This record gives sequence, C-alpha cells and structure tokens, in this order.
Amino acid sequence: MNFKKITGILAALVFLLTFSGCNRTDTQTVREQARSAIENIREAAQELSSSEPEEVQELRRQEVAQSDGVHSEYFFRQLSEGQQRVYREILDGVQQYKEEIYLSSADSDDIDLAYHAVLQDHPEIFWIHNREATYTTFYSTYAQLEPTYRISQDEIPAIQDSMEAAYQQIAAGLAENATDYDKARAVYEYVISNTSYEYSEDDQSIAGVFRDGQAVCAGYAGAVQYLLERMGVECLYVTGDMKDSAEDHAWNVANLDGAYYYLDATNGDQPGFLQEDEVEVSEGTILYDYLCPFPSEYEAMVQSHDQFTLPECTATDQNYYVRNGSCFSGYDSDAVYQYACGQIDQGMRMIHFKFTDAAGYQAAVSDLIDNQAVERIAQYYMDYYGMEQIQYHYGVLEDLNTIYFMM
Repeated sequence: MNFKKITGILAALVFLLTFSGCNRTDTQTVREQARSAIENIREAAQELSSSEPEEVQELRRQEVAQSDGVHSEYFFRQLSEGQQRVYREILDGVQQYKEEIYLSSADSDDIDLAYHAVLQDHPEIFWIHNREATYTTFYSTYAQLEPTYRISQDEIPAIQDSMEAAYQQIAAGLAENATDYDKARAVYEYVISNTSYEYSEDDQSIAGVFRDGQAVCAGYAGAVQYLLERMGVECLYVTGDMKDSAEDHAWNVANLDGAYYYLDATNGDQPGFLQEDEVEVSEGTILYDYLCPFPSEYEAMVQSHDQFTLPECTATDQNYYVRNGSCFSGYDSDAVYQYACGQIDQGMRMIHFKFTDAAGYQAAVSDLIDNQAVERIAQYYMDYYGMEQIQYHYGVLEDLNTIYFMM
C-alpha cells in the first residue's frame, strides 16, 4: 500500500512520578500530581477528539460486527480488535464505492494488514485494485484511504449477474444431499472448464473469470472461493510462491466436511498436458491431481506468505484418487492392469492413477513406460474395441506421483 503523505502532529503526554519517601505529605502530593496528570490526559484526548471529522467520531461510536452473515471471513478473525474495526470501515467504504474512506486508525501497519485481510476474505468486491494502487493520508489519530477502482460502477451489475448465473448453473447440477466434496469438485470443474489462463486487464480478479473467461491464478482462486462460500463451504484465498517460479501464486484451502484441503484450480487447468502431434485430448483439460492433493506433496511445491496463520491440512481421504480407488500403495503390475481394464470396460479413454510414495511411482514408470509394459493395457483396449492398432499418449506428474495414459 502506498502512503501518499503524512500530515498532522501526534500529541503524547509522558509523566514521571518519583517516590522519595512514604510520609503522609509526600503521598498526598503524589496523589495530587496523579490527579492533575489524569486531568491533563483527559483534556488532551478531548482536544484530539474535537479535531477529528464527525465521520471519524461516528466510526468510533459504531459497534464492530463480528460477521457479515455471508462469508466465513477467516482472516478477519485473526485481527486485533482495532484492526477489525478498520477492516469493517474499509469493506463498507469499498462496497459503497467511496473515493475517500475515513479510518479510525493512524497506524499504517494495522491499516495495511486489515486491507490485505479484506482482499483475501472478499473476492466479490472485484472492482477494487490491489494494495499497490491504494493511497493513504495519515493524520494524528485517523487516516483517509483512497482506493483505486479498476472497474466502473456501471459495469458492476453485469458482472454480478454473470457470477450469479455461474452459481445457479453449478447448484442446479448438484444433488440435494451433495457433500462439501461434491460442491468443491463441481466448482473446480466449472472454473477450469470456463476459464483460460490468459493475461488480461482483469486477470487478477474474478471479473476475469466470470465476464471474460480469462484470468491468472488470482482470478481462478478468487472464483473458487466466491462460489464455494456461496454454497456454504468455508474457503480461503491463499497467496504465496510456487517452487521454481519467480511469480507469485494463489490457491485455496477449503473446509470439506470438517477437514481442510488444498485446491489449486490454476494448476488443474492444463489443456496441453496430453496433446501430441496436434491431437487434441479434451478429457485432458482438467487435472484432478490438484483437487485435495496430499498435503505433504503440495506443500513441497508451494510456500505461502506468512502474514496470516493458515489452518493445517493433514487429511487425505477426500483426495480425488483415494476416493476413486486409483491410489496405490507400492507398485503391483497386476493390480494396475486390472484397474486399467476396469476403466476401459467403463468406456474411459484416459486412465490415470497415483501412488502414495515416490518409490511406487518410480517402479511404475520404470515398468510401464521405460519397459513399455503399458502395451499390455493397450492390447486389452484394442481387443475390447476390435481395433488392430492404437496410438496412445502418456504424461506424468512427478511431484504428485501420478501417471496418465490416453488411449
């Protein structure tokens, strides 16, 4: 956040009482000095208060709501009482599209942290720019925030209509008794299927997803958060760094039926993963490896920024492969073959599976790919469909111990 200018004088009263004895006269003198000092503090406080605009004085009188009744506001709950007040003031001002927002604090660190928390808790205020394009004017006891709006007020309703339409479409496809995982998978699939990873004017916000169908990781993660929270699932927006990349990254942490899991729709959107020789493979546009990945594997790939404490992700039972019976503990060639044949029997062209550790994965790569044991699976596919020859593709995700075959 940029600091536009600093004005005003900060007044402070400091007094020192020295006790040189314990007789009655000294004690009385000390009490009189204390009463005088307290009175001076009261007068100074009144003077400072009277110099504040009425808008700031009104802000101080307002009770700080502990919830907006819609969003989980995970990061709001990590703020101090004073920071939470600033958070509400910023959120209210942005929601009203105010050009100047009064804040009842002059602490730059508190304001910066509160602003960051607002951005991470509320993807639906997509018209606000990030922190680097925001200016703050500081006075003695308060401040004025000047946000930069990236989208005009006239454009907002149409984008909100698109957001609502997306939510309604996903909700209509869910069963009445849908679990949190069902909702997370539906949202994950929707965002990936309807978004291209492209740099554009609004690629950092959910407007890029719902209006343009183009975004980068910030837009993907914001859209997932917005949709899941609309469905009553707690979902966090997390920022950090991707290993071996100079660019920042954004992903989600979602509370699915009482346990926290990672979701990374950006990395799940890899349409070229199984494409070779200009052959398009539509089934390969969604990689489910980043839908509730194993925490230890995902954490080896990313590093979150440390402004806030994140909930710990430890569970693996909602992992896509675990749920679908395609996660193997160690490599057993017959077990993998039987699984692949079962997938072919169900009409699947893409066969993918993972291993719980690197040793099993490496053994599978050595046998299936290096020694071409996958041809046994390909032969079953040809026999099943009465084919004389077949061209297949394969892909691997080494960090996640996953192997893909496309027949």
